[in-house]
Amino acid sequence: MKNSKNSRRDFVKNTAALGLGIISTPKTFFINKGIENDDQIIGHGDFRYKIDKEWGINAQYPVNDCHEMVLDNDKNLYLTTNHNQNNILKYNRSGKIIDSWSIGNDGTHGLTINDEGGEEFLYITDYAEHKVFKTNTKGKILLQIEWPEFIPEYSSAKEFKPTETAIADNGDIYVCDGYGLDYIIQYNSNGEYIRHFGGRGDSESTFNCCHGITIDNRYDKPSLLITSRTNNEFKRFSMEGKFIEKYELPGCWICRPVLDGNELYFSVIVTNSWDKFDGMLAVLDQNNKVVSLPGGSIPKYSENNFLAPLSDKKSFLNPHDICIDEDKNLYVPQWNSKNTYPIKLTRV
Repeated sequence: MKNSKNSRRDFVKNTAALGLGIISTPKTFFINKGIENDDQIIGHGDFRYKIDKEWGINAQYPVNDCHEMVLDNDKNLYLTTNHNQNNILKYNRSGKIIDSWSIGNDGTHGLTINDEGGEEFLYITDYAEHKVFKTNTKGKILLQIEWPEFIPEYSSAKEFKPTETAIADNGDIYVCDGYGLDYIIQYNSNGEYIRHFGGRGDSESTFNCCHGITIDNRYDKPSLLITSRTNNEFKRFSMEGKFIEKYELPGCWICRPVLDGNELYFSVIVTNSWDKFDGMLAVLDQNNKVVSLPGGSIPKYSENNFLAPLSDKKSFLNPHDICIDEDKNLYVPQWNSKNTYPIKLTRV
């Protein structure tokens, strides 16, 4: 099944054929030279940052698209990239690569880290292989979740293109089929099916590219925050898959939700056009109101409705995720950005 809205591979193929600037430009971004690396300060209010584009560069470890990053208990960072030699790069805080490994895949995408009894494990989605992998931090595969042929809506593996996972306290695994049929599929810790919900559509309980997911423990009961990227919104569901509410962010193609304390962070990969570098980041407070847009215009509301922002078109290429350390610095991997490495934003 082919869905041009959900498949970024289709986008890359189509834009290359059309000769759009994002593909055909002769400028090289290989060493993160797409934009200036000066004393630029971006963001608003209490969430302002200085950009460092030299942080993660190491040409000995080639990357294609950089997708997501997580932080382990020892304060090291793991990055997914769909370069089949380096599906995982492990960084220390200074930006040095201290380990790398691969499961040999070209569609490595989502990355979740989970502490299970004092040992940390990685959950990796691969939309090209149509699988979810659980590994240890050295790359040993411990569990594979295949396409859900037991769900009637799926007729082949090609319809299952997972983009993200979230792990509940009891070990349940929630899988976003963001580039596939837009279902959220819940499994137990052994990979055994529990339920599914969502699917593609524009109703309150469906999605249009359920690209990212996280578990929100900020309130009385844990809940699921799930993006509906093409619709520029994110939604809250119960842990059993019941719709609760939605939040609209016009002009923001948001990737995955990332929580840090009471704040909610999003990488906004696109604000207007897929053939221009016009992304930014978004920081939301405990009430899910946007308080800072690093790389974008000052957040504005009209009668409690968020107004579509403008990108500065110089801070980011295609930001795809945000990783936050204990000093509140940000690490940003970027998709389709001419092989750039992650950049660091130091909070000021």
